[in-house]
Amino acid sequence: MLLSNREVVMHSCLAAELALGSLRNRPRTLVRLDRLPQARVVALRDIRQMIEVRGLYAKGIGLTDAHLVASCLITPGTHLWTRDTALRGVAKTMGIDARLP
Repeated sequence: MLLSNREVVMHSCLAAELALGSLRNRPRTLVRLDRLPQARVVALRDIRQMIEVRGLYAKGIGLTDAHLVASCLITPGTHLWTRDTALRGVAKTMGIDARLP
Protein backbone atom coordinates (compact mmCIF):
# COMPACT_ATOMS: atom_id res chain seq x y z
CA MET A 1 0.00 0.00 0.00
CA LEU A 2 2.72 2.50 0.97
CA LEU A 3 4.72 1.66 -2.14
CA SER A 4 1.77 1.92 -4.49
CA ASN A 5 0.85 5.29 -2.94
CA ARG A 6 4.47 6.46 -3.40
CA GLU A 7 4.75 7.10 0.34
CA VAL A 8 8.17 5.41 0.58
CA VAL A 9 11.41 7.18 -0.19
CA MET A 10 14.82 5.64 -0.80
CA HIS A 11 18.06 7.13 0.45
CA SER A 12 20.91 6.85 -2.04
CA CYS A 13 23.28 5.59 0.68
CA LEU A 14 20.90 2.79 1.56
CA ALA A 15 20.47 1.85 -2.11
CA ALA A 16 24.25 1.66 -2.42
CA GLU A 17 24.50 -0.48 0.74
CA LEU A 18 21.90 -2.87 -0.65
CA ALA A 19 23.73 -3.00 -3.99
CA LEU A 20 26.80 -4.33 -2.14
CA GLY A 21 24.84 -7.37 -1.04
CA SER A 22 23.52 -10.45 -2.73
CA LEU A 23 20.14 -9.63 -4.24
CA ARG A 24 17.60 -11.94 -5.81
CA ASN A 25 16.74 -10.73 -9.32
CA ARG A 26 19.55 -8.20 -8.92
CA PRO A 27 19.04 -6.06 -12.07
CA ARG A 28 15.29 -5.78 -11.54
CA THR A 29 15.64 -5.09 -7.81
CA LEU A 30 18.19 -2.32 -8.36
CA VAL A 31 16.04 -0.68 -11.03
CA ARG A 32 13.04 -0.76 -8.69
CA LEU A 33 15.04 0.78 -5.87
CA ASP A 34 16.26 3.53 -8.19
CA ARG A 35 12.70 4.29 -9.30
CA LEU A 36 11.51 5.02 -5.77
CA PRO A 37 11.19 8.67 -4.81
CA GLN A 38 14.52 9.82 -3.39
CA ALA A 39 15.09 11.17 0.11
CA ARG A 40 16.91 14.45 0.43
CA VAL A 41 20.62 13.86 1.05
CA VAL A 42 22.58 15.89 3.58
CA ALA A 43 26.17 16.93 2.77
CA LEU A 44 28.86 14.94 4.56
CA ARG A 45 30.23 18.03 6.33
CA ASP A 46 26.76 18.60 7.80
CA ILE A 47 26.53 14.96 8.87
CA ARG A 48 29.88 15.37 10.63
CA GLN A 49 28.63 18.48 12.41
CA MET A 50 25.40 16.72 13.42
CA ILE A 51 27.43 13.88 14.93
CA GLU A 52 29.34 16.32 17.15
CA VAL A 53 26.50 18.67 18.05
CA ARG A 54 24.02 15.88 18.81
CA GLY A 55 26.59 13.58 20.46
CA LEU A 56 25.93 10.69 18.07
CA TYR A 57 29.37 9.14 18.48
CA ALA A 58 29.72 5.81 20.30
CA LYS A 59 26.00 5.10 19.91
CA GLY A 60 26.36 2.01 17.72
CA ILE A 61 25.35 3.60 14.43
CA GLY A 62 27.38 3.97 11.26
CA LEU A 63 27.69 6.59 8.55
CA THR A 64 24.74 5.32 6.51
CA ASP A 65 22.60 5.38 9.65
CA ALA A 66 23.68 8.96 10.36
CA HIS A 67 22.73 9.89 6.79
CA LEU A 68 19.26 8.37 7.29
CA VAL A 69 18.78 10.26 10.54
CA ALA A 70 19.85 13.55 8.96
CA SER A 71 17.51 13.06 6.01
CA CYS A 72 14.62 12.41 8.37
CA LEU A 73 15.47 15.55 10.34
CA ILE A 74 15.38 17.77 7.24
CA THR A 75 12.11 16.21 6.10
CA PRO A 76 9.69 16.56 9.03
CA GLY A 77 7.07 13.86 9.24
CA THR A 78 9.34 11.20 7.76
CA HIS A 79 9.13 7.83 9.48
CA LEU A 80 12.20 5.63 9.69
CA TRP A 81 11.55 1.90 9.31
CA THR A 82 14.39 -0.21 10.70
CA ARG A 83 15.07 -3.40 12.60
CA ASP A 84 18.37 -1.93 13.84
CA THR A 85 17.94 -1.33 17.57
CA ALA A 86 20.75 1.23 17.86
CA LEU A 87 19.49 3.24 14.88
CA ARG A 88 15.92 3.15 16.14
CA GLY A 89 17.05 4.32 19.58
CA VAL A 90 19.09 7.22 18.20
CA ALA A 91 16.26 8.24 15.89
CA LYS A 92 13.73 8.23 18.71
CA THR A 93 15.95 10.37 20.95
CA MET A 94 16.08 12.90 18.11
CA GLY A 95 12.30 13.03 17.72
CA ILE A 96 12.10 10.83 14.63
CA ASP A 97 9.26 8.35 14.43
CA ALA A 98 11.26 5.11 14.14
CA ARG A 99 9.30 1.90 13.63
CA LEU A 100 9.85 -1.77 13.10
CA PRO A 101 9.04 -2.88 9.54
